[in-house]
Amino acid sequence: MFSTGQIIFAVLFVLVFAVAIWYAYRGDRRLHAKNYKGAKWVAIVFLLFIGALFVLKYVLK
Repeated sequence: MFSTGQIIFAVLFVLVFAVAIWYAYRGDRRLHAKNYKGAKWVAIVFLLFIGALFVLKYVLK
């Protein structure tokens, strides 16, 4: 389906993109920690809510 060159390009692209994103945001770590203090709890509650919906879906099926 994909040629060897395309697969190599895709893997290298993902690696370089991930490194670029990490490099761009590493300086903002302190600023993000200050401004988005409770964001992880919002994400956890959201994921628990989605999980509860899936459980209800299978229980009530």
